[in-house]
Amino acid sequence: MINVFADTPQGIQPAPHDPRIVAAGHQVAVREVDLSHVRDKEGLMLAFLRGLGLTESFGRNWDALYDVLTDPNARPARFALVLCDYEHFRRRHRHLGAELERVLLDAQAEANRQGRCLWLLAEEPASDPRHW
Repeated sequence: MINVFADTPQGIQPAPHDPRIVAAGHQVAVREVDLSHVRDKEGLMLAFLRGLGLTESFGRNWDALYDVLTDPNARPARFALVLCDYEHFRRRHRHLGAELERVLLDAQAEANRQGRCLWLLAEEPASDPRHW
């Protein structure tokens, strides 16, 4: 598999096997957001709050999510966001998934304009039979 961290981030890409190990060799900080139990927008925002290690003051809306992903004081210059169970989430919540994707891609573009890297990596559970 091509190393995603060797290139400029482009959209939502498949996560490499053991993303933390691969990222460490490229000085990329990694946080994971588990989408497997998300049922609604509030649950989605809570998943990001937990995954990004945010405080309860996190606004829990699209603008707040964009802001924390693009704030140079809040995120390292080389940062990867691993979206666990992303494809299943997108299938279960088409509208919510489309809104999330828009915010993530906008944040990625803004990070790029700032000279920073924001990788968006989709990871599926190992128990998924498609990976056997």
